[in-house]
Amino acid sequence: MKLLKRILAGLAVLIVLLLVVALFVKKEYTVQREVTINKPKQEVFSYIKYLRNQDKFSKWASMDPAMRKEYRGTDGTVGFVSGWESDKDDVGKGEQTIKRIEEGNAVDFDLHFIEPFEGRADARMTTQSLDENQTKVTWSFHSKMPYPMNVMILFMDMDTMIGEDLQVGLNNLKTRMEKNEL
Repeated sequence: MKLLKRILAGLAVLIVLLLVVALFVKKEYTVQREVTINKPKQEVFSYIKYLRNQDKFSKWASMDPAMRKEYRGTDGTVGFVSGWESDKDDVGKGEQTIKRIEEGNAVDFDLHFIEPFEGRADARMTTQSLDENQTKVTWSFHSKMPYPMNVMILFMDMDTMIGEDLQVGLNNLKTRMEKNEL
């Protein structure tokens, strides 16, 4: 009985310690990746502003070929929604909405993850002309983890986890655009 009490006391101390540590751990994180595409800026922007085109280059869109998709609104305009639902836990269910377009420069998205975990994030894709036939595309992802879940940031490398997926998507985008596989 004493051993059981010590184990429970040790677990309680560990939980309290994690809760205290979580008070001091950041609650937000941002991940960003970029690629240079050998195409004019307007051509690249005209492609990325359409949310449906992400189905052709995003790593996340290719993780489940049987994923159910739903679209609402007019693509390429503020308010357009792309929804997904998958039986695979690493894909889950959610929606992405175009929330702002800076014509020729940037598109901001609101991501709403519904399953397997509820969450929200902001994403942004920007284009920058390097010369008349080269465009730098930057894809960023910003999210928050509420207390006490933010303690997981100490144990998970969000930059690597999300950044690798962003980079795969950007590399796919570069390949598709440069080969005119639109």
